[in-house]
Amino acid sequence: MSAIEITRTTAETDIRLSFDLNGDGTTDIHTGIGFFDHMLALFASHGLFDLSISARGDLHIDEHHTVEDVGICLGRAIAQSLGDRAGIVRTAHSYVPMDEALALVAVDLGGRPYCVFHADWHTPRIGGLGTDLIGHFFESVAIHAAMNLHARVLYGRNDHHQCEALFKAFARALDAASRQDPRRRGVPSTKGTLTA
Repeated sequence: MSAIEITRTTAETDIRLSFDLNGDGTTDIHTGIGFFDHMLALFASHGLFDLSISARGDLHIDEHHTVEDVGICLGRAIAQSLGDRAGIVRTAHSYVPMDEALALVAVDLGGRPYCVFHADWHTPRIGGLGTDLIGHFFESVAIHAAMNLHARVLYGRNDHHQCEALFKAFARALDAASRQDPRRRGVPSTKGTLTA
């Protein structure tokens, strides 16, 4: 499947996103929020996804709308990439350490959107990104990708390390869950469907 193209234009943001689930980690990301760009780039790199984002948002107000709408667009791109979800592994998890920090992300691509997020932040911001928006980003992705996503920082002292571990763990869990299982015929569900 070729890259999925998503656009979202509102009075608050203008976003162009391209996502290839079966890429090689190529990125071209410009959201206007440096630390957010860094997290999205390492997400793509560790999941081997190709990801291109051009986002213009009302950063003169704050970064909330930009972060939320990028999450919406990424979630929609993931959902479209999965199609009817036939043959996928469906569930996976990943623990990722980053120096003193350790994060766990578990995903189920079973078509039921839900997000549980636990992280204790030590500062209100990491660079230009408010730490309160990190959980909101994951929630936006989960809802629009129709995935069940549980993300947790188990421990850590440095917020940069904690956040980096989360994004890497998410990438690796999504990569594993979205792979084709050669033994699987049809969708991995006794219901016979994985769409809402």
